[in-house]
Amino acid sequence: MRKVIEIQQGITRNPDKRMAEPVSLCIMEGEQVAIVGGNADGKSRLVDILTGRYPLLGDEVHYDFGPGASPLVSDNLRHITFRDSYGEQDGTYYYQKRWNQHDIDDEMPRVDGKPIIALSSGEMRKYQLGKALKSKPRVLIIDNPFIGLDVENRELLAHVLKNLIREEGLTLILVLAKTDDMPPFITHVLPVKDLRLGEKVTREEYMSTRQPLSCPILPADIRNWILSLPQKPIDSMPFYPQKGGEILKFSDVSIRYGERTILSHLNWTVHEGERWALSGQNGAGKSTLLSLVCADNPQAYACNIELFGHRRGTGESIWEIKRHIGYVSPEMHRAYQKDIPAIDIVASGLNDSVGLYVRPKAEQRQQCLGWMHVFGIDELADRTFLSLSSGEQRLCLLARAFVKDPELLILDEPLHGLDNRNRALVKEIIETFCQRQHKTLVMVTHYEEELPPCINQRLTLHKTE
Repeated sequence: MRKVIEIQQGITRNPDKRMAEPVSLCIMEGEQVAIVGGNADGKSRLVDILTGRYPLLGDEVHYDFGPGASPLVSDNLRHITFRDSYGEQDGTYYYQKRWNQHDIDDEMPRVDGKPIIALSSGEMRKYQLGKALKSKPRVLIIDNPFIGLDVENRELLAHVLKNLIREEGLTLILVLAKTDDMPPFITHVLPVKDLRLGEKVTREEYMSTRQPLSCPILPADIRNWILSLPQKPIDSMPFYPQKGGEILKFSDVSIRYGERTILSHLNWTVHEGERWALSGQNGAGKSTLLSLVCADNPQAYACNIELFGHRRGTGESIWEIKRHIGYVSPEMHRAYQKDIPAIDIVASGLNDSVGLYVRPKAEQRQQCLGWMHVFGIDELADRTFLSLSSGEQRLCLLARAFVKDPELLILDEPLHGLDNRNRALVKEIIETFCQRQHKTLVMVTHYEEELPPCINQRLTLHKTE
């Protein structure tokens, strides 16, 4: 039987990019493989070896793409990563660009009439998959293919991939942090832990030996640290409603981009202390709605929107709004492309800056380290952001959202790319944080099990087209 990919005792030339042990593996024709492991365990390093991004000492990766195939790896192997969310990193993307349509180049590629930057994260994943498949690769590697997709589109993607395997003879390699996303067509699993590649096992063997998470994940001392944080002087704070008042109020809000209606006649009120789950299909307008809340979307000024009891456009500054809000989203993750210390990224949440970074003062550094410790990443404080794994970066941005102890948490798919343990940890952190006074939550996720128990309100958006 044909060996599609084979490596024997592979060692990466760059010492900083090596696994802890030489890599040996063989993927046979007909095998569909999942690479699994925790955040920073080495999944991406292994993929970079498979794709040739990290050349090996001596012998290289051996490929056999089958009879009639081009000998070029570039013609036969495609890799779709989380970082592909909005295309190439050409330096022209900035955080609010998706909402500032006048800044979008007329030559930017469009999908169903939309510029690709205007696609939701789920729509973008579908676009990238279609783009990769146009060249009919023999091997397709996808990082976390199902995150950001609603239930319908997860099922559709699994069906499409299954058909491609059967009809095109595709060899598929999925990189999964969330192992309960593993589709049934996967035949074998490559476990990675502590930068070591384990033995290839069948899907059935892996699933039967998977250890359930012990609960609770959040240590008692950290839980107590969160609960004992000093109460802010809410009554004397400017630009904040009275206790129990309206945090958000949308009255007949509609958002259009050209001929496309994103939100249509939306009425929505959020009171202090409520915990909302915001749901809807990919492209239904969830991220657009949150961009209005966070003062990132200029169309907010043309709508009847009240934030913290104040009508938008009546003299308030963006910073008066943002000082009460902690926010994380896929768009924010895409915008953080500066290779600066992780603690500086966290500290940027104190000043609500994206792209402007100032070294924190001594007392601010302790505040940042405290929240980094909550999320289990305090040892990464002086590591540069782009040297971290995608999961570690997401934990860093979550610490940024919490660092100023905000009154309103806006969490747009906050568990993207996190492994099972970190997903459980973050869920408990959110639940614990919301047990405190004057805390309001709006959270978006396509996975019902990711919602914390404190959720007591729901809003579901529907596509308008």
